[in-house]
Parts: sequence; structure tokens; C-alpha cells
Amino acid sequence: MKQSYLTIPFLVLCLIFASACKNNKDESMNITPPVAPKHPTQLEKHGDVRIDDYYWMNNREDQQVLDYLNAENEYFQKMTAHTEKFQEELFKEMKGRIKEDDSSVPYKLDGYWYITRYEEGKEYPIYSRKKESLEAEEELLFDCNEMAKDHEYFNLRGVSISPDNAMAAFGTDTISRRQYNIQIKNLESGEIYPDIIENTTGSSVWANDNKTLFYTKKDPVTLRSDRIFKHVLGTSSDEDEVVFHEKDSTYNTFVYKTKSRKYIVIGSGSTLTSEYRILNADDPEGEFKIFSPREKGVEYSISHFEGDFYVLTNKDKATNFKLMKTDENNTSSEHWEEFIPHQEDVLLEDVEIFRDYYVVTERNNGLNQMKIAKWDGSDSYYLPFDSETYVAGPSVNLDFDTKVLRYYFNEMGEPYAIIDFDMETQTKTVMKQQEVLGGKFNQDNYKTERLWATARDGKKVPISIIYHKDTPLDGTSPLLQYGYGSYGATIDPYFSSIRLSLLDRGFIYAIAHIRGGEYLGRPWYEDGKLLHKKNTFTDFIDVSKFLIDQKYTSSEHLYAMGGSAGGLLMGAIINMEPELYHGVIASVPFVDVVTTMLDDTIPLTTGEYDEWGNPNEKEYYDYIKSYSPYDNVEAKNYPHLYVSTGLHDSQVQYWEPAKWVAKLREYKTGDNLLFLDTNMDAGHGGASGRFEALKETAKEYAFILDLEGKAL
Repeated sequence: MKQSYLTIPFLVLCLIFASACKNNKDESMNITPPVAPKHPTQLEKHGDVRIDDYYWMNNREDQQVLDYLNAENEYFQKMTAHTEKFQEELFKEMKGRIKEDDSSVPYKLDGYWYITRYEEGKEYPIYSRKKESLEAEEELLFDCNEMAKDHEYFNLRGVSISPDNAMAAFGTDTISRRQYNIQIKNLESGEIYPDIIENTTGSSVWANDNKTLFYTKKDPVTLRSDRIFKHVLGTSSDEDEVVFHEKDSTYNTFVYKTKSRKYIVIGSGSTLTSEYRILNADDPEGEFKIFSPREKGVEYSISHFEGDFYVLTNKDKATNFKLMKTDENNTSSEHWEEFIPHQEDVLLEDVEIFRDYYVVTERNNGLNQMKIAKWDGSDSYYLPFDSETYVAGPSVNLDFDTKVLRYYFNEMGEPYAIIDFDMETQTKTVMKQQEVLGGKFNQDNYKTERLWATARDGKKVPISIIYHKDTPLDGTSPLLQYGYGSYGATIDPYFSSIRLSLLDRGFIYAIAHIRGGEYLGRPWYEDGKLLHKKNTFTDFIDVSKFLIDQKYTSSEHLYAMGGSAGGLLMGAIINMEPELYHGVIASVPFVDVVTTMLDDTIPLTTGEYDEWGNPNEKEYYDYIKSYSPYDNVEAKNYPHLYVSTGLHDSQVQYWEPAKWVAKLREYKTGDNLLFLDTNMDAGHGGASGRFEALKETAKEYAFILDLEGKAL
């Protein structure tokens, strides 16, 4: 065969590169992992004594703590040095699929079109608006690229425009602890007023007088959202009045305005209970009135239309919720009348109100549904969706008088679309479909399925799965199984252009819709919390075994991934079945459950009792201790493990994963990899910036691809 003049040198170059990678990898085998000092602390509750050798890590100001975290980072970097070029390749590949000069579909509010756009080469969004017409001159609201220049981390949220369009309140976080400073910008002059309202959620709402602003403050220690304040333009924030203080430490509070613009609403809720207060937005000096007093276990939310409120609630054992109606002048629950009855097999998730129509969002057998109905009862119908692996729901619908519903739709193998649907003519217009750049993506190359695994108690657990059509289903393919399973949060089968970097390298990706989420309705959540929490873990394991039995993968090629409460899931499954998985990625994992839930000074703890149970009660203490990953580390051959965290995390404190890794190093047998990667500048959500976060994903993907020998 005639050879190209490039062939031999190219082969030599490849061999040299492969040899260099191998040598780098071999050298990493001689690197010694850090060993954390042990300073035993005795913890006692209900007569039970636990010895925590790493309790001392609970101090981010302690130099010894910082030294340990930096040592772990250095170890991780040295051990993965052979994948650095591959990580960069993955990053460029993932970034290359994303349209950099992109923009949102404009939406109209009070005479202005609002647009969020990105410019090529820049990390952060630019917010702008145009008056009346999209052809009008652009008015710049916020350029987050300029605002972020002097910060390692930056996030802007809660932009709130005054009714007269002259002012914008906004919140910024430069630490990544979700403690936002609110400021006000004059949109006519461009001036940002010097007064700063500190330690807020970032969100705020204007009264109709265009000068009164309501906002939520956080407790500086626990970070619980506990007080609603009223700020008057032109006064110092030191003079702001507390209009509501939520004293129950298991509740959080928030404030918003109804879509009808008539009411300012203060909401207050725990995991299981809701309560609202309302005030006419024309009367900011008035007193908030309780909508309906809180009842333990009764959740409700409210929407206003003309002279009535519509109440979505689980009252009277409506497990999957029902919709009630009540006159705006008689809002307590004894006046509620049924509008949409409860259904045993359909979860009623939300209602979107327009002048002539209302849109009900449901979940039936795990699948999203949207039912459109006229108020006069003359017509109703469902939007048709044919797939079993899709996500759909209302998008931005701020216009009350329109006949157009804006919704989003995507399948697991098809990029998302924003669609405007004319509810009168029943016609749709695709306003935007996500572009996947790079020239290689063809959705016909990917197959999606919904499977059902049988759990050990007989329950059927759904699985959404995607893979490249050329990937063999004979047990030899690597598979990444993702799960969460807490707080009723549903992980829908969404499309991800980033995920293509795994699929195109032969990985199968599966989402396990385990108990603890609401994929199969509210009972699915109830059966995966409190004293039923272990169902979440066993469901995930049973899904893994099913996928192995069905030849999608094998234990030698099975990987698991989860973050936050999903990180707890990862910790639990590797304690229970460590040899079922070849590798595990645990992001910001909540793994020291007993100690955290007993410390009510830690941010967000008290609001978690309805989810996990209160360990101050012995029954819950014993149950939580029986699965808490940190408390159940044993001498076992744990799988390869990559753990990530952020020093400033406000949701799961960095010391939980740090202690967990230190204890795993002490106990684990075998020579599988164990990494702790701490972002010293970020918190729970990781790096800020549109593309910086991709570098973290590239590290995760490189970790499992390297284990599969696919990192060259």
C-alpha cells in the first residue's frame, strides 16, 4: 500500500505522546496522598457516643484546614496531570458546541422588550431592553462582564423593574454564599445609587408607587431567609422597616407580586407547610393580611385573577394536589371551593393564568402534560407530546392579556426549543431552537429509551436513557448513572450538548427517577423521605443491577454521579454496594448527615427536619445514623472516587466532603483512586461564568474517561 509521507512521523508522534502519558501516569503511582491529622472529638446524643477524628475541619479560617484542602488539591492535580491536555480538549469541545454570541427570546413587559444576550469570548450575560419595538435602539441595563471584572466569582439575580420603568433593583453575590447585596439603578440616568442593602436573597418587588421596595433578608449565621423589609427610595437602608419576621426556624420567607399586579405577597413555608400574606400593591403603607393560617402538613400556593384567588393545595389529603377558588375578600381555607379536583394518578404541578385561558401543568406517569382551558368552559385540550423522554413546561409568560402561551420543549436527544403557541388558533411558532455548533451533531445518531426496573419491594422505577446508535448493548459499554432523589425534585430527561462528549466516546447515560423525587407524583416523594429515605438508595442500586442484567453495562464499566443530596446518595450506595461501581463522582456531597442535622447554627439545617427528620428525636437519630455516609465508612474496597466541593458553599459546608475523604483514606482497602477537589473561590454552584463551569465538568468527564482508557 502506498503510504502518505505524513503517516510514519504521525505514528511516531502518537507513540511518543502515548508513552509520555503512560510515563506521567506511572509517575503518579508514586505520589503519596495527604493524611489529615486526627484530633478526636466526642459527640454524644441519646446516650450514643460517636468519635469524630476530623471535627476540627469545621473552621474555614483555620490555617491547618486550608493547608489540608490545598494539599488535597495538589495531590489531585499531580495525580491527574496526565489528563490535563485531555481536560483542555474536552473543555474546548464542549465550549465549541455552544453559540457564544447568543441571545434569549425577547419577552414584553409594560411596553418594553427584554433581552438577555451573550457576546463572543465573554463569560457573563448582558441585560438590555428595547421600547415598544424590537427595531428600537437597545437600552443597556447590566453588562455583567464589566460588573464581574474585579471578582473571582460573580452572580447577578433578581432584576426587578419598577412599574413606571424608571428604576431597576438588582442583587449581586461576589462570594458564592448566596448572600446578595441589593442596589437600585436609575434607568433614565444610568446612575447606581450608593445605598447597599446587604445579606439578602437578591430578589425584591416594587409597590405600585414606584418608590417602595420589599425584599427578603437572611439570618447572618444560619442564612435562613427570615425577614421581609420595606425600603423607601431616597432613604438609608438602616431606616428600613421590618414588615414580617418568620420566627419559626423551620420556615423560610420570600416576597413577590401577583401576575395581575394587584397584590404584594409574602410567602412563608417549610418542606410540608405553607402560609401567605397579601397587601394591595397600591397601599404599601398598609398591613399585610394572612391569606389562610398555616396548618401543619397543608401546602398551598396562590394566583390572582380578577376578583378571585386560585389556590393550588394538598389540603384534605389531596396528595397530588387540587385547584381551589376563593373570593379575594374571603381567603381563609373555609371559603375555598373546588375548581379542579384531586386525581390519584396525576400530579397537579402548576397553573398559568391569562385573561381568556388558564394552563394547567400536570405530570402523568412521569410525563409532563399541559392542559389549556377557557375560563368560560367552552373548550379544553392537551398539547400533544409523543416521546417518553422529554421535558416541557411554561416559559416566561408575563403578559396577562395575550392569547399566546410560551413554553419550552426538548427531548433527551433533541435540543430545547422555545415555542409560542396560539391558544385560540392552536398553532405554534418555534421562536428559538438551541444550536449545537461544531458541525458534528445529528440527533438521528442518538437513541433514547424509557425503561422500568423492579425495585426489591416490587415498585417499578423509571429510567431515562440515551446512547449513540453505534454503542454496543452487550455489557461492555461504560454507563454513567445519575440520580438525586430528594426534596421532591424531579430530574427530567433533558437534552445536554455537554453530555455529547461522553456519548460520542461510547458512554451510555441514564437518569434514575428514584423515590424521593416527584417523577411519579407526590407519593413517589413521600416514599423516599424521613423514615423511608433508604428507598432512595436501594432504588438507585436496583436500577444499577437492572442495567447490568439487561446488558447495558457491567460493574467494571458502571459509574454513578450525584451532587448535594445526590452526593449523599453516592455516599450511601458505595457504603452499601461498593463493588457494584467502577467509579463515582460526588459533587458537593451532603455526607455528614447526623452531625449537620444536630447543629442548628449551620445554614439551612432547621428547615431540613421535614425532609430528613429531626435527630434530636431518637427514632430519627438512629435511622439517620444507619445511613449517614460519614458515620458508616468501613474497611471496604471502595470504587474510584472523585469528590468536589467549594470553600464558600452555603448549602453543604466544605468540611462534610473534606472529613469524608479523610476518613475514607483511613479506612478504604485496595488502591482505587480517591480525590478531593476544592474550589477555593466558589460555593455550592461551582464556578461562575458561562464557560468556567465547563472546566469543572471537563475534570469530571476526564476522571471517568481515563478510568475507561479513553483519555488519549
